[in-house]
Amino acid sequence: MKGTFAALRVPNFRLFFAGQSISLVGTWMQAVAQSWLVLELSRSGTVLGLVVAAQFLPVLLGGPYAGLIADRADKRRLLMATQTSLGILALVLGLLTVTHVVRLWMVVVLALALGAVSAVDNPTRQAFVPEVVGPGMLRNAVSLNSVMVNAARAVGPAVAGVLIASVGVGVCFLTNAVSFAAVLLALRLMRTSRLRPAPAVARGPGQLTEGLRHVRGTAGLWVPLAMMALIGTLAFEFPVVLPLLARTGLHGDARTYGFMTSAMGLGAVVGGLAVAAFGQAGVVPLIGAAAGFALALAAAAAIPWLPLELAVLACVGVGSTVFLATGNTTLQLVSDPSLRGRVMALWSVTFLGSTPLGGPVVGVVAQHLGPRAGLALGAGACLAAAVLGLLALPRIPPEHRFLERRAVREQPPPAVTETDRS
Repeated sequence: MKGTFAALRVPNFRLFFAGQSISLVGTWMQAVAQSWLVLELSRSGTVLGLVVAAQFLPVLLGGPYAGLIADRADKRRLLMATQTSLGILALVLGLLTVTHVVRLWMVVVLALALGAVSAVDNPTRQAFVPEVVGPGMLRNAVSLNSVMVNAARAVGPAVAGVLIASVGVGVCFLTNAVSFAAVLLALRLMRTSRLRPAPAVARGPGQLTEGLRHVRGTAGLWVPLAMMALIGTLAFEFPVVLPLLARTGLHGDARTYGFMTSAMGLGAVVGGLAVAAFGQAGVVPLIGAAAGFALALAAAAAIPWLPLELAVLACVGVGSTVFLATGNTTLQLVSDPSLRGRVMALWSVTFLGSTPLGGPVVGVVAQHLGPRAGLALGAGACLAAAVLGLLALPRIPPEHRFLERRAVREQPPPAVTETDRS
């Protein structure tokens, strides 16, 4: 288990990890609070699906260009700008809510703005990780990032559920706004001389299509992206399905929803730690992860009793994290470093940008056939993705089926200079 936390030996990654850990608790609080607020304002699963779709529409439409921005920019400075913007948006929504002037159209507008900033923030954040730790510890760092995200998913929704029930939904948005100070401070304190930036891409014609050609010509990239497109569209619609399952399927309240999301988060922490310690990247492990995710979702769709549902949702959390961490690491290691931002933007498009397509579909299914049908639809998508991966396996080069398990050790950092900070 010594290698499980190896990436934390890198000082810059420790800062990044600590700042994100605090900020992401607030982010998950906002995700739960926003879904609950929309459900209170509309009383409709279909509307909830449409609002969630609106938030991720900018990722679908602008994701590839956002990846090009990430490849061109100083990623650390760009992250400071995006994180500041996300904090301001959370503050505005919080103030509108606590003053009782919030309306559904305001939530939609702010969700669109949040999605526009996230379209740039997500690929930049993912492409920044290799610059912080180097290739030797990339798999470990990605897995620890998954642990961090899902630990926040365990804590944030539970806190949000208690706050919503006690002091109101607006406090969750305000708390999230304050939490962005942690990640901004961490980015500011990083030693820039110890980063390993990929060469900045100069402006030129055909750069968007260059990234698409790279993916199209590399089966080790397009197969994971196609699998993620299926799963991202129909399986990762938890902000739509879980509030309805909590309210109509299990006859609970905001605290029930918070506990359900937290159970998934706790399971995901376990899954992330397992990947960090023992996981392997490549298309074959990704196929296995998709199949395991399908089984967990199918079980969650069938369970009628809350305590057992929480246990099964923890298994769903394990499956989701193993799939995401395996796919993310596979793309990072297979892609050309100069094109990594554009490749990871496509990952964001298939994961987050697919929500405008899947959110309304899952919302309608959950509204008219019940939230358990929405979970079953996600299970079917995961199974279809696993079958797709198996059918495409003959096209995958042997070196991309099981990626070499790189030594988990810190690469020699660049020499420290007087320009440590900027």
